[in-house]
Amino acid sequence: MDLNKRPDTMERITTPTLAKAFIDEQVKLIREQVKDKKVLLALSGGVDSSVVAALLIKAIGKQLVCVHVNHGLMRKGESEQVIEIFQKGLDANLVYIDATDRYLEKLAGVEDPETKRKIIGAEFIRIFEEEARKLEGIEFLAQGTIYPDIIESDGVKAHHNVGGLPEDLQFELVEPVRLLYKDEVRVVGYELGLPKAMVDRQPFPGPGLGVRCLGAITRDRLNALRESDAILREEFDKAGLTDKVWQFFTVVPDFRSTGVRNGKRVFDWPVIIRAVNTVDAMSATVPEIDWAVLKKIADRILSEVKGVCRVLYDLSPKAPATIEWE
Repeated sequence: MDLNKRPDTMERITTPTLAKAFIDEQVKLIREQVKDKKVLLALSGGVDSSVVAALLIKAIGKQLVCVHVNHGLMRKGESEQVIEIFQKGLDANLVYIDATDRYLEKLAGVEDPETKRKIIGAEFIRIFEEEARKLEGIEFLAQGTIYPDIIESDGVKAHHNVGGLPEDLQFELVEPVRLLYKDEVRVVGYELGLPKAMVDRQPFPGPGLGVRCLGAITRDRLNALRESDAILREEFDKAGLTDKVWQFFTVVPDFRSTGVRNGKRVFDWPVIIRAVNTVDAMSATVPEIDWAVLKKIADRILSEVKGVCRVLYDLSPKAPATIEWE
């Protein structure tokens, strides 16, 4: 029997009852696999790793060690949410690392998108390795692999950075949701009691805001990006658009334009709003957002975000454009 192949008879998890049965089964299997040993998990705050964390906490409690690395490229409040939910709410054994300065120093002056991606991924592996070596008794590595990852990447979920660990840190894997699709993972997450904001979290690139702060990343533009993104999410939520638009975010490019503020000429950045609807991310359309909503967002960004003098709405479908800018 191929343990990485979903059985044809496997029922899709669509209800709380089915989710509970899945959780009960996985708790039993995790306990049988891990016994009294410790498990290490890179907890990003995304739905996959969060559901795996909650599932393992239910199964083995403090035997799970979660490592959350804040690379300074998270959306506003995301690291705080991880700490609030897992450390305070679920009493998780959580190691929090603020590596913002370390990342931004490595990324200083780097403009090429692929180079930025490689630096961000490689630095995570180094930090994760450093933390793993500090811990004793770790024999297992939990991973948020889901079924599409197995199909698309031959069983290795590279963006969880397992593939880059040194040979002496090749732990035995614990992958309790590896046969589930994303929608099933969300149902399980709800049954485990995780909040909607985490379970229904939008797709977010592995390099985080690093590929939305276009060109060489600077702290001031990164801050403008984070604040404008938070305003966009808040206003979409108020307008009831959060569950209707597949993905939305802001982008801050590495160029300035002229503007006027308090009667004086300024030379500030534009903020670009990107919103798309898609089924499979292979193609995407741009939703028609009510003008009053867009105007409210623009007004707030222009008045609340330092260093911004323009707000633009990206009307480009995929193709020819891509969903992300970099």
